[in-house]
Amino acid sequence: MAQRQERAAALIREVVSEVIMRRLKDPRIGFVSIVNVDVTRDLSLAKIHVSVLGEEKAKEDTMEGLRSAQGLIRSEVAKALGTRHAPEIQFVLDQGIEHSIRVSKLLSEIKKDGEELPQ
Repeated sequence: MAQRQERAAALIREVVSEVIMRRLKDPRIGFVSIVNVDVTRDLSLAKIHVSVLGEEKAKEDTMEGLRSAQGLIRSEVAKALGTRHAPEIQFVLDQGIEHSIRVSKLLSEIKKDGEELPQ
């Protein structure tokens, strides 16, 4: 990724995090972590990968709430970037953290089962 894209992605991540924490009052939005931001070379599209903890219903509701706030988020990103055209915002559900937690639990269980076996 080019340096311009990296700077834009970092700034977008910061702005979106701030907006989600401080400005969004949508009750559908639960505990959200921004995992990564991918920006196209021409800065026309920003894919924001988010991780949502909770049940499937909570994830769906959170994603719906984030999509409904895209206009506000896009305007805040445009102000921060200082560009004439703000990138289109897309939210993508990232399940990497949950998979890591699940693998860690499984490994712990395997280790525990291995310790219980007589040697």
